[in-house]
Amino acid sequence: MNTPAPLIVFPAIDLKAGQVVRLAEGDMDRATVYGDDPAAQAMLFADAGAEHLHVVDLDGAFAGASVNGDAVRAIVAQFPGHVQLGGGIRTRASVEGWFDLGVSRVVIGTAALEDPEFVRGVAKDFPGGIVVAVDAKDGMVATKGWADVSTTSATDLARRFEDAGVASLLFTDVGRDGMLKGCNVEATVDLARSVDIPVIASGGVKGIAEIHVLALHVRDGVEGVITGRALYDGRLDLAAALSVAKAAG
Repeated sequence: MNTPAPLIVFPAIDLKAGQVVRLAEGDMDRATVYGDDPAAQAMLFADAGAEHLHVVDLDGAFAGASVNGDAVRAIVAQFPGHVQLGGGIRTRASVEGWFDLGVSRVVIGTAALEDPEFVRGVAKDFPGGIVVAVDAKDGMVATKGWADVSTTSATDLARRFEDAGVASLLFTDVGRDGMLKGCNVEATVDLARSVDIPVIASGGVKGIAEIHVLALHVRDGVEGVITGRALYDGRLDLAAALSVAKAAG
């Protein structure tokens, strides 16, 4: 039996008006600013050993198109590892543009629910490059910057893409995001076990304990974990998290 790859730890850089921020429960009016130089923040994560980065254009998620493009370009130009980008990516042209720029993976959320054929098309044309965001409030999919909640369950949405060739699913429990309530490990693992697509955990990570637990579930299909506020608030040491993730792999 093949040994699974270690859990990937993705430090998060959320962009709002060119600044590094974290939101509480996805609310743009509840943003904490952590810096005004996103590329410098990316390099701090690289210096701690990060090989992957998760970047979100928050303004873009609401606008439906790139807003913080300059900041994203600066991050990609400087970060030596892999950049995963989400936020308002809803057209083939935008997907192609980001890959041309050097982004490693593109995260598609709202369009996955509203235009699944678009996702299938780009997943086929960019193998290993498309991540589908499954953002859930009480188990139901939330879209458009989490402003709208659908009648589709997270599991049902995930299963629609099992044969589409997407690289991963990014599962976020919206009610926990940016709240340091603890990642919803149980729901993440349940989703990973119910589909044949790797799952990335996101939302509410508060410390090293969750890294330990998630790392034990790589055989269940948990590929990685995204963490933001816990890093910025000093509750989680990135180098320690990377070490734990690697040791469990």
